[in-house]
Amino acid sequence: MAKIRIEGNRRLTGEITVSGAKNSAVALIPAAILCDEEVKISNVPNISDIDSLEEILKYLNASVIREKDIVTINSSSIKNKEIPEKMSQKLRASYYFMASLLGKYKHVEMYFPGGCTIGERPIDQTLKAYRALGATVTIEDNRYIVDAKELNGAKIYLDMPSVGATINTILASVKAKGKTIIENAAKEPEIVNVATFLNTMGAKIKGAGTNVITITGVDYLHKSFHEVIPDRIEAGTYVIIASLLGDNLTIKNLIPSHIEALTSKLIEAGVKMNIGDDYITISSGEKYKAVNIKTQPYPGFATDLQQPIIPFLTQCHGISTVEETIYENRFQNIYDTNRMGANIIIKTNRIAKIKGATPLQGKNVTATDLRGGASMLICGLIAEGITTIDNVKYILRGYDNICGKLSQIGAKIELI
Repeated sequence: MAKIRIEGNRRLTGEITVSGAKNSAVALIPAAILCDEEVKISNVPNISDIDSLEEILKYLNASVIREKDIVTINSSSIKNKEIPEKMSQKLRASYYFMASLLGKYKHVEMYFPGGCTIGERPIDQTLKAYRALGATVTIEDNRYIVDAKELNGAKIYLDMPSVGATINTILASVKAKGKTIIENAAKEPEIVNVATFLNTMGAKIKGAGTNVITITGVDYLHKSFHEVIPDRIEAGTYVIIASLLGDNLTIKNLIPSHIEALTSKLIEAGVKMNIGDDYITISSGEKYKAVNIKTQPYPGFATDLQQPIIPFLTQCHGISTVEETIYENRFQNIYDTNRMGANIIIKTNRIAKIKGATPLQGKNVTATDLRGGASMLICGLIAEGITTIDNVKYILRGYDNICGKLSQIGAKIELI
């Protein structure tokens, strides 16, 4: 089993380039099925989640060509057959295929999606949307059969602004008859990226990035070339690392407004940064003060950056509070962080208190999930001695060449 080995407490300098957004690419690739011609998607990250999506596409008989960061997809020869459980359970984003296949063929059979165990992740809002559009949903254990004679536009109110439910509703309604209105929609940049992709093919989607999205159904989607936006979670992870170890370290190919909730908190703690149009340069400071974090839907503080900021808070003087409002099982990384020397008390499964500053010592630790693994990696970078991270398949699901990128700026890190 692969491991990551880190010799910590080394200054980092130079430039690090952010890859395409995982959470955008994993939706764009299933969305390509809706196209009636060929599509090309550029700036696709080289991560294992993309490998899993490619496997599903090829299983469905689509043509897939990957050349560096460009993926070319032609789904004209697709066979709409049941997606096996072993494929769907590899990642959460497999359920975007459910929406695309339903939208195009009015029928889909697949199993409940997988992903990180960070709490309850129901798909009830997605199924609510399918039913509103006129589909029937049959559930047999973990197997879903969704069928419709035709899909008709509807007004759909999401009980919570779920990213997955918003994207799935868009995908299912792009070729529905009439107009679909999604109220209380999520506003994340990845949703805008998906809507833009579909619009370049000839879809009619308005309001992406706001809480009301309107989709007017079309019959045909033509070929398109589209670019994945920069990964705001990867960018945020490297900005946190730079705040701890940076020596005039520049993170480039990012959109600063996408991580403003993070950078404002880091600045509040005392981090000094130079923010440009598409880059941030940071040299770490000597004494940071405690801050309070509360995760919220975009544009609030991202739940995916809650775990990565924990190591930073261990180095802040005073008591920081972290409140996790999105997922109830997102403190799994704290056990190993405390083993390394942190002083963190979990008040409830939603609130943690971090008392700092505390030096960290290298240990053998485990990546419990994708962002928890990133948190342990940051702990290893700032710790004295050697840290070895097990179960790194989670980290590799979401960070393109993370060991190579960090090595190039001075980290002593290797994938074993």
